[in-house]
Amino acid sequence: MCYILGAMYIIKTQNELRAYLTGKSSIGFVPTMGALHQGHIGLIEKSMQENEVTGCSIFVNPAQFNHQSDFDKYPVNIENDLELLLTAGCDFLFLPTVNEMYPHGFQSLQHYDLGYLDSVLEGEFRPGHFNGVCAIVHKLLQAVMPQNLYMGAKDFQQCMVIKRLLEITALPVQLIICPTEREADGLAMSSRNLRLSAEGRSRAATIYKGLTHIRQHQYSGSFAALQNACIMSLATQNIETEYLALADTDTLQLLPDFNAGSNMVVLFAGRLEGVRLIDNLTL
Repeated sequence: MCYILGAMYIIKTQNELRAYLTGKSSIGFVPTMGALHQGHIGLIEKSMQENEVTGCSIFVNPAQFNHQSDFDKYPVNIENDLELLLTAGCDFLFLPTVNEMYPHGFQSLQHYDLGYLDSVLEGEFRPGHFNGVCAIVHKLLQAVMPQNLYMGAKDFQQCMVIKRLLEITALPVQLIICPTEREADGLAMSSRNLRLSAEGRSRAATIYKGLTHIRQHQYSGSFAALQNACIMSLATQNIETEYLALADTDTLQLLPDFNAGSNMVVLFAGRLEGVRLIDNLTL
């Protein structure tokens, strides 16, 4: 089923999507799981500047959740999403069902050899997560066949995974990584923020403050000392750290300490009020 809302096409099947995109010379694409915010809209606006046609997908992918409860709690607000997309001027929204994307189920997915990227940080704490991400992004890219794919740097490791996916599949798609969009207090914009209470939302801003402190003091102390101090500070805000790590930005190899000869990134994942939050900051 395909219909027009304002000036935006809403498309629910891959066949209709291919028919709509036939003859389009330059396609920019932003895959999402909905609960859109200004971070997503920034990606769409960037694509609109660089492509003839810009599209967004909304699909909460069951294959990338480690716990059914997390999938069940994922925020859904399609009315707000549609309003944001229309206001931004998005050309099309691909809004498929689970059966459309996984007609044979998602229990036996293709395996993607992600190497080291699948064994550290998110790969360690969320086993199988990135294979599920690759499965759906691969399917979406095959359906849309964009020239340009836009993703946000907040999901730093995921961006590296998708870059690897493009190498594995040899799809002719350019990955464009855009800077993390932040709230006024520094909190990285995320759909999961909607699940926080007002107090939790305020406490979550200390994550960015902690990462900033590490960046500002990287030449005046060891990473281990700054890491420990940050974890303890976050704990006073009821933020439980899963990992706070230093890594090489190009390979994601973990670094034991600051290295002036490397491009570095500090990455965080943790939980607040049962909501899993991630962020990162390049040094």
